[in-house]
Amino acid sequence: MDGPTWGMMGVVLGLLAVTTTIGQLLKRYPESGINPAAVDTFNSRVRAWWMMCSLLVAAFAFYNAFTVTLFGLISFWALREFITLTPTRLSDHRSLFWVFFIFTPAQYILVGMNNYELYSILIPVFGFLFIPARVAIAGDYKRFLERTAKIQAGLLVCVYCLSFAPAILYLEIENYEGKNPLLLFFFVVMVQLSDVLHHTWDRLFGRHHIARQVSSSRTWEGFLGGLGSSMLVGTALYWATPFSPLEAAAMSALVAVMAMAGGLTMSAIKRDRGVKDYGTLVEGHGGVLDRIDSICFAAPVFYQVTRYFLALS
Repeated sequence: MDGPTWGMMGVVLGLLAVTTTIGQLLKRYPESGINPAAVDTFNSRVRAWWMMCSLLVAAFAFYNAFTVTLFGLISFWALREFITLTPTRLSDHRSLFWVFFIFTPAQYILVGMNNYELYSILIPVFGFLFIPARVAIAGDYKRFLERTAKIQAGLLVCVYCLSFAPAILYLEIENYEGKNPLLLFFFVVMVQLSDVLHHTWDRLFGRHHIARQVSSSRTWEGFLGGLGSSMLVGTALYWATPFSPLEAAAMSALVAVMAMAGGLTMSAIKRDRGVKDYGTLVEGHGGVLDRIDSICFAAPVFYQVTRYFLALS
């Protein structure tokens, strides 16, 4: 990677170091007046962000194939969390075998081969037709639509959508050769940052809920504040992207909107199933899917818009 890529990663890791120091000081001096439970939550979130950013830095330090493999493993685990959220029937197991061990690795292999013509249709065409057909062949028609729709939704969100994040590495953009890891890092940082800014504005000024029954913490004030803040940060980081300052602001706004939509949608699924988190793998953040839901929704939109306007082919 080039100097700017390492520089941007250094800035992000430096900010994490500062927040870690702040969190430890707040914990050491409880007389500050801040709720100790809120401080513990803040510190656990910072630890989770350290783990995520460390994985990204390690991935970007190696070849693209390593990054694609990392995202493939994350997809596999997220899909596992999604599927185990509701019971499955014995007749679903063979179709799930195909989903986990055929379609998921095939999707990422095609991404690593930069075969857009195939990985863009593998799951929404072949996968979506195969799943209900395979379940039907098993001869179990009870709750057929519910069962097949759940598998299809999991495959779409956790695998297909997320695979467009590492696909950013293979975009051919004029005068941006060799800098795609920086664009991917910019995308991931903006997604995570938009979530943090949304949460911060919610805490400070949140009054009117977007969908109270789905998420009691997401408000219109938080969304608009996070949107505006994300645009400012994205504009300041335009040098790391192939975008102009205005384009970087627009793409940051697009990422913030899709990140909010992803978080809200996946929260609705959790409320429907009566659970708080998708899993417990990441301390302070629930499961893997709880951390990447925003990325899953934002990745295909960010990729397609960038490809449409800037890619050479």
